[in-house]
Amino acid sequence: MTDHVDHVLEQWGRERPDLDVSPMAVLGRLKRLTRLIDAELRRTFAAHDLDPASFDVLATLRRSGPPHRLTPAELMRSSMVTSGAITQRLDRLQARGLVSRTPSAEDGRVVHVALTDEGRALIDRALPDHIETENRLLAALPKGERDALADTLRTVLESLGDTRD
Repeated sequence: MTDHVDHVLEQWGRERPDLDVSPMAVLGRLKRLTRLIDAELRRTFAAHDLDPASFDVLATLRRSGPPHRLTPAELMRSSMVTSGAITQRLDRLQARGLVSRTPSAEDGRVVHVALTDEGRALIDRALPDHIETENRLLAALPKGERDALADTLRTVLESLGDTRD
């Protein structure tokens, strides 16, 4: 069985046999997977009236533990939301009553973002569906292969400087 990337590699092999296009076998598949995965995750989030960035902010606050409160800077470091999107995202989530923002008692320049009861209930409903979607997307991989792939991807990310801190 072959996929689209195999076809691309065959074409390049024919047209430019002087080049080693083997990186395309990995990166081309990662790009195609990302597109397919993003579409599936967006459907799951939409079923809960969320988009990926909103889900990520709510999930980051929820997994941070009680009191489920972080500063915007902590949210950016702990989530997958970019700094340019965080204020706009927080404005929308606050308008929906899913998060609250309150000034710090210790430092008036600092704001704390916290899950509201409604925000916690929403993320607690959405998370099992999200995990179910991820499991469905990875169903072709037995646990050992899934673990090996996760380790391999971690190695690549770390080699590119994507570490915890």
